[in-house]
Amino acid sequence: MMRTRPLKVALLGCGVVGSEVARIMTTHADDLAQRIGAPVELAGVAVRRPSKVREGIDPSLVTTDATALVKRGDIDVVVEVIGGIEPARTLITTAFEHGASVVSANKALLAQDGAALHAVAEQNGKDLYYEAAVAGAIPLIRPLRESLAGDKVNRVLGIVNGTTNFILDKMDSTGAGYQEALDEATALGYAEADPTADVEGFDAAAKAAILAGIAFHSRVRLDDVYREGMSEVTAADFASAKNMGCTIKLLAICERAGDGGSVTARVHPAMIPLTHPLASVRGAYNAVFVESDAAGQLMFYGPGAGGAPTASAVLGDLVAVCRNRLSGATGPGESAYAALPVSPMGDVVTRYHISLDVADKPGVLAQVATVFAEHGVSIDTVRQTGKDGEASLVVVTHRASDASLSGTVEALRKLDTVRGVASIMRVEGE
Repeated sequence: MMRTRPLKVALLGCGVVGSEVARIMTTHADDLAQRIGAPVELAGVAVRRPSKVREGIDPSLVTTDATALVKRGDIDVVVEVIGGIEPARTLITTAFEHGASVVSANKALLAQDGAALHAVAEQNGKDLYYEAAVAGAIPLIRPLRESLAGDKVNRVLGIVNGTTNFILDKMDSTGAGYQEALDEATALGYAEADPTADVEGFDAAAKAAILAGIAFHSRVRLDDVYREGMSEVTAADFASAKNMGCTIKLLAICERAGDGGSVTARVHPAMIPLTHPLASVRGAYNAVFVESDAAGQLMFYGPGAGGAPTASAVLGDLVAVCRNRLSGATGPGESAYAALPVSPMGDVVTRYHISLDVADKPGVLAQVATVFAEHGVSIDTVRQTGKDGEASLVVVTHRASDASLSGTVEALRKLDTVRGVASIMRVEGE
């Protein structure tokens, strides 16, 4: 039976995502009411610039006093899409304390303070949902914490930033350099005027922290995630990747250690075989590959950003939270019972592609191979080309730890016959 009294929603932020949330709530009001079991009413919209015209939103709902809005007491759900750490953290906490559940798209805040926010939500018997924080419209968080709740997830490997994937895809498909591809991404609106958060991996690292925490039932914060940007990736790296039957992606990788006693979370560019499903993810799309004991290999794919796709995820959470309000229940909260420690990057084991500039003379390969052997790094393949006294030596290793590879490279730099280390890149997805 449909309840006639509406559930009241406060919207914090009315930018690209917030305006889409408001639009969908209005245009799909009847359907949302049927799916929830009660009407939902936009009861207030907190913004910074109240004079801006916002099509489809009653001006009387607009306020600059976000604190007063979340303190009203009659608000059932607060939707937070303002981003950043403060004032979002304080507003969310205040919302819980005054009786509202929260739907958020704030990856940076959740990666930094997710445990504390979950604790406040639990203390007040309220929900904290954040499907939109990781991969836009792609259903990912709910499958990990609900659909796979009875399974053991071992690895999450994904492309979780559309800007970087667009840039790398353009470099791969056209041979463009990094700056040229970035300029095109900026012109098309995929990259911000300051793209640092995307291209240096900060955005993906926040998402990796959230995914690792949910997948492994352990607390993983942003500071636990190893991060390496992609601004140093060159056209020459793509040429080397193609020679190996690979392409290059900026990957977020969360995995259990072999003995199951710890986890790792990292973001960095990596070569990935063209046969791997993630290799075919083009443009600004996102995709996440999940490996678990019982379900095996699963892939989630779709638009990872943008107003409408992100709003879709927000509305999905809104429906779930509203249903919980009507039934007097709450959904899943934080699950950190496993409390697995996060291992340092030096313990991570993977394959490596190393390109060296060396002297073109007899004995160089033997010297290089000796250094690898002395540091316990096994060589898979070697390719050498050169002329006029200079050569390029490409070494692909078997699986080795990051620490042992770092020691190898340091020793290689000391060889008189090694002119320089042109590039080092991990090889993933095998």
